[in-house]
Amino acid sequence: MATRVRALQVLHREIVACRKCPRLVAHREEVARFKRRAYADQNYWGKPIAGFGDRNAWLVIVGLAPGAHGANRTGRAFTGDRSGDFLYAALYRAGLASQPTSTSRNDGLELHGAFITMPVRCVPPGNRPSPKERETCAPFLVRELALLPERRVFLALGAIAWAEIHKALGHPRAPRFAHGAESTAGGRRIVASYHVSQQNTQTGRLTPDGFDSVLQKAGAAR
Repeated sequence: MATRVRALQVLHREIVACRKCPRLVAHREEVARFKRRAYADQNYWGKPIAGFGDRNAWLVIVGLAPGAHGANRTGRAFTGDRSGDFLYAALYRAGLASQPTSTSRNDGLELHGAFITMPVRCVPPGNRPSPKERETCAPFLVRELALLPERRVFLALGAIAWAEIHKALGHPRAPRFAHGAESTAGGRRIVASYHVSQQNTQTGRLTPDGFDSVLQKAGAAR
């Protein structure tokens, strides 16, 4: 147990120090320098994002990449932006989070039975990582998942997460993505949801009730 915890800590330090993708390094640091006006007095994280949550999680939630003024600012996945507001409120309703909000790395939030990660660790321009950038970052996800031995169900937020989870579990050809779709790879269940981005939540494509139903489906697959 202690060895696994140390290994995860070492991996997360390696992720945070990564500079393998020049385009992503330049973009994340530019965003951190030229801040959004609302956060002009804050020091942006401006580095890659490691996974966050319960090391004994049964549920692994996989997004796409850090938000420019959310995780890239705060240093924690889905923290400090509207996507995180939607996600953590739902996790709180499901009993997977200690509080319904996530504003900073030091806000006391804890996850219970859940771990959040992503296949691309740096904020990409236009939220569109290149195939090469996804490929370069993929080993981090594989190694991180290997250090979460209790994982049984994956929740993919969006089509890229759906594809990358299947790859990480040894199935390079994922079934067609659809909200609420279910699949099996590497002996683990995978459930799909639309991403919790504002583009989906503010247009009504993804509603709180709709996301709650996907979390319930994930729990039933446990």
